[in-house]
Amino acid sequence: MADLTVNGVRLHVQRLGAGARVAVFVHGLVMDNLSSFYFTLATPAAAHRAVRLFDLRGHGLSERPAGGYAVADFVADLAALVDAESPDAPVDVIGNSFGGLIALAFAHAHPARVASLVLIDAHDGTAGWAAQMAATLGLQGQARDEKIAASFQAWLGRHSERKRTRLADHARALVEGTTLVADLEASPPLDLARLATIAAPALLLYGEHSDVRDRGAALAAALPAATLEVVAGCTHSILWEATALVRDRVVAWLEAR
Repeated sequence: MADLTVNGVRLHVQRLGAGARVAVFVHGLVMDNLSSFYFTLATPAAAHRAVRLFDLRGHGLSERPAGGYAVADFVADLAALVDAESPDAPVDVIGNSFGGLIALAFAHAHPARVASLVLIDAHDGTAGWAAQMAATLGLQGQARDEKIAASFQAWLGRHSERKRTRLADHARALVEGTTLVADLEASPPLDLARLATIAAPALLLYGEHSDVRDRGAALAAALPAATLEVVAGCTHSILWEATALVRDRVVAWLEAR
């Protein structure tokens, strides 16, 4: 466990495994942190790669600045972390949900730094995404708490009530105490035509009943080297609903490379 200061923000980083090839895992938004990967994919992946997990700015044990939560800010943090952890070689980037959007935007902005992508029920960041996210996070009181909890039900169900309360308090502080919602809403949308320039091989895993499954199909059609797998019976929370399957697919993907 260590801290790394990038772009003036202290990020909490976990380092597992060893080797010249590095895999970076990027978690989801608000109720998430690096522990969702730590307890699912990171250890088995570390048998094949040096693994880097980190809490996004404002999340987990990372610093929570008052502002700077546009998609571009998260991408800049990831770029700085990659430069620090793997300065001489491209990395495999695995992103879940909003973390998948960050991975996509990073791959478009820094194609030479990406060896491959794994997108786990990723948001695509295209037109309408930011407004939808802002509408959800902009809810007040019980309506907001219920919506956020429903989005992370499968993950929260694995935690104690004390941990769930702490996560909810953290999410509330992030949403109400920073410019997160406004910054996301102001982030320019990504364009599928632009994303089609991403040449890195990409594995896309989406839940059969996920509310972003259609976006995953559009991404798979746009990315020139994409492999799409729809996971039967799962929602957006496939990392928790089908942990063993996702683990096996990700480990095999990394091992093959």
